[in-house]
Amino acid sequence: EHHWQYLYRWSHFRGAAIMGALSAIDIAFWDIAGKHLGVPTYQLLGGKVRDRARVYYHVFGETKEELIQGCIGAKAQGFTAVGHLTPFLDDSRDIPYFKTHVDRMEDAIDTVRAYREAVGKEVDLCIEIHRQLTPSEAVVLGRGIEPYHPFFYEDPVTPDNLDEMALVASKIGIPIATGERIHMIWEFQALLQRGAVQFVRPDVCMVGGLSHAKKIAALAEAFHVQVVPHNPLSPVSTAACIQLAACIPNFALQEYPIGENAAPKNEIVKSALRLEEGFLIIPDAPGIGIELAEDAAERHPYRPRQVKTRLHRDGSVVDQ
Repeated sequence: EHHWQYLYRWSHFRGAAIMGALSAIDIAFWDIAGKHLGVPTYQLLGGKVRDRARVYYHVFGETKEELIQGCIGAKAQGFTAVGHLTPFLDDSRDIPYFKTHVDRMEDAIDTVRAYREAVGKEVDLCIEIHRQLTPSEAVVLGRGIEPYHPFFYEDPVTPDNLDEMALVASKIGIPIATGERIHMIWEFQALLQRGAVQFVRPDVCMVGGLSHAKKIAALAEAFHVQVVPHNPLSPVSTAACIQLAACIPNFALQEYPIGENAAPKNEIVKSALRLEEGFLIIPDAPGIGIELAEDAAERHPYRPRQVKTRLHRDGSVVDQ
């Protein structure tokens, strides 16, 4: 805690860059401490309250049919929840975006209906909006997909105005999940006090590591809000998240990126986490439960990735 406070209070600037670096250092400290003492990190964080953590699996696709098949495939693999499910299936980002309001809403509602029909009641749906809606649009869509009972409705609007997120939450009958774009316990406090969220989504690699993530979870517990850690990054991030899931009573679900249990991702570590019937087994190994494969960087060199966003037909930027 002293090291965390020193690094946080020393910095003149804050925000995502600083908190990302601080998170990496904090997770490394907890891993080192656990390995030094020969115990899992969760023992140092208060002890475990569960033996396994339920996950939701990423589903990707460029068409509704591909996403539906992804849902069916995830169910066949034993997953009980699927996520990263967008109801907005649009053309390439190189094509200017335009749809009428009614077309956009009806298409999105029909897409969520198709996801539900594909998996039945045996799989929960985590609907991802990626901040693409205005508050009024978010209310319309939220009400439209209520009959399909999504596990949560993630980031329907941007987190810049918490009052608007609270407004949306008050007018729909499905749970809102948000938090991946905020970094501090005080920001989560403001979100919770407004009743704007039913599932908080702290990213262990962006909120200051395990030290700060556990505080955020405790704060959420006081509001009877559950935790779904954000985790699109790497097996190291997943391992850290599972240590958090092990020791907090209000854990609900863990984001589990596609391909994590296969090459090349599972070759980054020497002992990947064990997946059984849609649950990750909490490891008993010291530290965060993994060892890095030191030659992984040589075997899997960095490949540049092009990042771009879409434009509306009028030339303005689409929220992503």
